[in-house]
Amino acid sequence: MAYKVSDFDKESTPLKPNYSKNHSWAALPGKYSKDLIRITGDYVEKKADVFYIYPTLFSDKKNPSLNADIFNQDFRDEIIQKAIKYQASAWVSSANLYAPFYRQAHYRIFSEPYSIVDLRNESPGIGAWNLAYEDIKDAFEYYLKNYNDDKPIIIATHSQGTMHAIQLVKDYFDDKPLKEKLVAAYLIGTRILPNEFKSIKPMTSPDDIGGFVSWNTYKMNNLPKKKWFIGGVTTNPISWDSKKYSEKEEHRGLLYRDGEIYSNALEVRVSDGILWSSVPKIPGRFFLSLVKNYHYADINLFWLDISENSQNRVDQWYLLNN
Repeated sequence: MAYKVSDFDKESTPLKPNYSKNHSWAALPGKYSKDLIRITGDYVEKKADVFYIYPTLFSDKKNPSLNADIFNQDFRDEIIQKAIKYQASAWVSSANLYAPFYRQAHYRIFSEPYSIVDLRNESPGIGAWNLAYEDIKDAFEYYLKNYNDDKPIIIATHSQGTMHAIQLVKDYFDDKPLKEKLVAAYLIGTRILPNEFKSIKPMTSPDDIGGFVSWNTYKMNNLPKKKWFIGGVTTNPISWDSKKYSEKEEHRGLLYRDGEIYSNALEVRVSDGILWSSVPKIPGRFFLSLVKNYHYADINLFWLDISENSQNRVDQWYLLNN
C-alpha cells in the first residue's frame, strides 16, 4: 500500500507541545508510566539525568501528515509502550528519565521524494524535519532551565532520535560550557563519523566520559544493500572498548518482549560501521533467524549492558568532578 502524502505546511502542522505541561512529556521523574515501572520498578531519584529521544514510530500509511500529532492517544501509547518501555528503560537505573513527546517526522521522509537523509534544504521533507528538531530543542532548553539543577547529563537516542541528537549535541555540548556536564551520548542507530563533532569524541573505554558511542546492528555476516554505514563509529556494546569480538559469556543481558532479561544470549563482532550479532538465544528465536536487520533491537539486545555501563560512567563522572 502506497503512502498518502501532503506537502509540508507549517500553518497546518499538529499542535505544538508545551513543555511546561506534564502532558507534553512521555516520561518525567516521579511520573513514570505503569509500563515503565513494570520494567524498572518505582522511581528512585538519581544523581544524574538522561534526556532520551525516541526513534521513528510515526508510520501510518493512511495519515498524509509529515509530522506526528503528540496529542493523538494511539501515538502516545505507542511511544510509551514501545520506546519508553523497551529502550529508555535501559538508563533508568543510573539517571532520572526525561523524554519529551515531539512532532517527529513521518517515516516517509526517509524515502524519495521527501527524503532528508542528507538534510538537503530543497527536500520537500526538510520543513517537517526542522519542525521536529524545534520541538526537541525547546524541550531540552526547558529541561535545562527547570529540571536539571546542575546535574550531569546522559543523552540517549535511537534512529531518528539520534539524527536529531547529533544537532542537539553540536548546539549545546560541542565546544560549549555544557560539555563539562556530559556523562556520555549514546547515539545509536545511524552512522556517525569519528570526526562528526569538534570536541565530543568516540569513547573507547567503559569508563570514558564526555564522548559518544554508536552502533548499527545486523545479524552476523549480513550487510545492508546500500553502503551508507561505511566509516561509521561502531562501539562494542558488551566490552565498551576496542575489542572486535565478544562472546556470549560476556553478554550481560537483553530485554525481551516478555519483560525478562536474558543473559549470555548473544555474541557480537565489530565490522566497518556495522555491529554483527548472533541470533539471540531467547524464546521464539526462529523469527530472528529470518531477520537480517536488527535495527529495531539496537538497544533491547544490550539492555543490561547499557544499564550497567551508564551507571559506571555516572560514577566515573562524579569521581573526576568531586
